[in-house]
Amino acid sequence: MKKKVVLAFSGGLDTSFCVPWLINEKGLEVHTVIVNTGGFSDEEAKSIEERALKLGATTHTCINAVEDYYEKGIRYLIYGNILKNNTYPLSVSSERFFQAMAVLDHVKKVGADFVAHGSTGAGNDQVRFDLVFEVLAPEVQILAPIRELSLSRQQEIDYLKEKGFDFSWEKSKYSINQGIWGTSVGGVETLKSSGVLPEEAYPSQVTDWGTERITLGFEKGEPVSLNGEKMPPVTLIHTLHKIASKYGIGRDVHVGDTIIGTKGRVAFEAPAPLIIVKAHHLLEKHVLTKQQLYWKDQLSNWYGQLMHEAQYLEPVMRNIETFLDDTQQFVTGDVEIELRPHHFAVLGCSSEYDLMNSKFGEYGETNKSFSGQDVVGFTKVIANPLKIYYTIHDND
Repeated sequence: MKKKVVLAFSGGLDTSFCVPWLINEKGLEVHTVIVNTGGFSDEEAKSIEERALKLGATTHTCINAVEDYYEKGIRYLIYGNILKNNTYPLSVSSERFFQAMAVLDHVKKVGADFVAHGSTGAGNDQVRFDLVFEVLAPEVQILAPIRELSLSRQQEIDYLKEKGFDFSWEKSKYSINQGIWGTSVGGVETLKSSGVLPEEAYPSQVTDWGTERITLGFEKGEPVSLNGEKMPPVTLIHTLHKIASKYGIGRDVHVGDTIIGTKGRVAFEAPAPLIIVKAHHLLEKHVLTKQQLYWKDQLSNWYGQLMHEAQYLEPVMRNIETFLDDTQQFVTGDVEIELRPHHFAVLGCSSEYDLMNSKFGEYGETNKSFSGQDVVGFTKVIANPLKIYYTIHDND
């Protein structure tokens, strides 16, 4: 019997090349799998399946991992208000672990000896994918034909034609990676430090030039309603994307350090993630204490960094998640946002747990829990250490 390989398959040139190559050059029985984390429609999934089977795959499987991705990943990115380098909501990098885990489950189900992917040797995703198998399934051999053979795009096309697969492989001008938590956009402009992507490079075009106000409702940190209508978080994210993308909201360029040690630059479009994170952050400013906000910032930054660098399996991630879960107990309320072309503004919020409560006074106006003389004494006490220091160092 032939040994089996599960190939993470997207339907693009690289993974399409892998199917006949694994069959003919490695003598393996190929089982393709694609993991949907919110990036394609049922029609697109069907087209990908047809291509995989035409290329010679014994079976093709589509796994829907959106809910798992939200519950174990996105939810904590919201709780942590995570924007890498204060910019990027980890749109693509956060979903790769969950895709790799779904592929691993399929490897076990099929009983495969090998797992394969179409990564080159130049990017982060090879590390994210390989690490899951290195840690959780070291007995499964990893095959990465494009990385191992260092093939050019034309060499891949020539091989496929030789094997009788003369598909159209017109190279798209822009590389698009789409998921529920945003879309990355790469092109020749992002290969240098000063390039600017044109309007047409983004998946969503501006069709609404007016303004619109919306209200997001949160319960214990999770987005659960839009304009008063209750809905599951995944549905809310999709719905908010449709509304906000019409304004061209959520576009930016992320510059950061890759796992493999180089600088990288990529554009992205993530209207729903940016709006949700900013709205959630505003609500937290009103319901959490100063110390809670401070320590959340520290731990959330580390959580996002580790998620980006393929360290989701690190036990400290579960420790940080426990902390984040606990901080969300009172993060409940409504946040009003105004949408306008290319921009949005978080206007204000309401919550029964709002610590900005008029019962204790209004900032800059009145105090109801202490007097002016209390402030005089308080200031003298906190000034004392500095008075000592500057007395000793008066001539320095």
